[in-house]
Amino acid sequence: MFLGIDVGTFESKGVLVDAGGVVLAQARRHHGIATPAPGHVEQDPESDWWADVCAISRDLLSGVDPREVAAVGVSAIGPCVVATDAAFTPLRPAILYGIDTRAGDQIRALTERLGVETIRSRSGNVLTSQSAGPKIAWLAEAEPEVWQAARWFMTSQSWLVAKLTGEVTIDHATAGYFHPLYDLAAGRWDVTGCEEFVDETRLPRIGWSSEIAGTVTDAAADVTGIPVGTPVIIGTTDAPAEAVGSGAVADGELMAMYGSSGYFIRVGDRIRTSEQLWAAPFVFEGTAVLAAGTSTAGTATRWIADLLGLTADTDEETFGRLIALAAESTPGARGVLAMPHFSGERTPFQDAASRAVVMGLGLEHTRADVARAFLEGVGHSIAAAIGAYAAEDAPIERVVAVGGATKNPFIIESVSAITGFDQHVVDSPGASLGDAFLAAFGVGAVSSAEDVRAWVGLRETVRADAVPVDALRRDHEDYLALYDAVAPLQRRRAE
Repeated sequence: MFLGIDVGTFESKGVLVDAGGVVLAQARRHHGIATPAPGHVEQDPESDWWADVCAISRDLLSGVDPREVAAVGVSAIGPCVVATDAAFTPLRPAILYGIDTRAGDQIRALTERLGVETIRSRSGNVLTSQSAGPKIAWLAEAEPEVWQAARWFMTSQSWLVAKLTGEVTIDHATAGYFHPLYDLAAGRWDVTGCEEFVDETRLPRIGWSSEIAGTVTDAAADVTGIPVGTPVIIGTTDAPAEAVGSGAVADGELMAMYGSSGYFIRVGDRIRTSEQLWAAPFVFEGTAVLAAGTSTAGTATRWIADLLGLTADTDEETFGRLIALAAESTPGARGVLAMPHFSGERTPFQDAASRAVVMGLGLEHTRADVARAFLEGVGHSIAAAIGAYAAEDAPIERVVAVGGATKNPFIIESVSAITGFDQHVVDSPGASLGDAFLAAFGVGAVSSAEDVRAWVGLRETVRADAVPVDALRRDHEDYLALYDAVAPLQRRRAE
């Protein structure tokens, strides 16, 4: 059997599968985020991440012989910055991925000092809120006592794997987002020009996601129930694991992840860089990705549900109420247009100062119109990110969609209508299944990346003509124009 656990922004999920990909058990745990200051988004590694891994592993292994577990794979949100001492004790809460926008000053300073072309030639990317390097620089400047005490600067799954094995590792796919500290062409750390806030000895050893990082220690076995000596792979962040778990592993395939934020991975057979998209290695040696992301998706739907008083005892009931209310409106929300940039926006704008805007709201509009506008607004946000691939001449051959928001018809149908792509919504546990498959790959139980297709089912196909196309495409043009119109004002207000 193979154990896979993925730690997401609001929920951790785990699966136990056999060598044929049959899911034998599933488990999940919920946690939250902390926003201690504007632009700061954090989690506690011990109580949010490690506690989930321990509880989920014990849940999955109850009723089975744990000695049958051949390997373990773990993924988590990222790239995060986790500063720890030599014993892997976190010195402060973890700084999350691109939704945390605290390092704007450091991004500007590093860009000015190193130069855009130097950064791009080394990392294949410019610096954005998705870059981990500036967040380490922020620690050095804003919390020098933490920075000075830190033995390691890790990411989320690095820390979890270290807790399991005692080994400090990171996969190429995640290291590729530690710009400007990673040389994309050479596949190694390069901290030239950044020595004042980091040196290579404080960064994890780099390897491929399916490589064995180490084996479960006595201490980890005591709290997880995973037997001592069980192999643990290096792992990866949640999005690449989700791509594997959705079966998007071939050249030209796009994984669209509809989670608390949106994340998109186009798999390729070579490194290619882009001005709008993030270039990084993929999880298998010899593969690469162009990635895109939005800052909010599921978090925006939760916000509007709470605002409209639709919160219920369960997420299913809450979002069911939201969908039912939005259905009382019509495509285009009777002229209300929402730009749901609650935490800035990533692709294609890369604008940490951007914030949510509602346009066209009048006395004649209802709660249903507002609900639909925000759901369609999430669709516009996602469609704008996917549109960046065409702008960068990176053709998409097939789209597979995953994540909780795929169950929201107003979001996923608007994306297909605007982009013109059919979306194949997979029936899969997602990233945790990808973790289990990578673990199986790591110990030789499967021989090819494409073997994962046998592990993944199809729930439905959302067609590009499922809803009126013309109205949503006109609205999308207005959505892009709205951003262009308000962005200068929002940047000035953020100063």
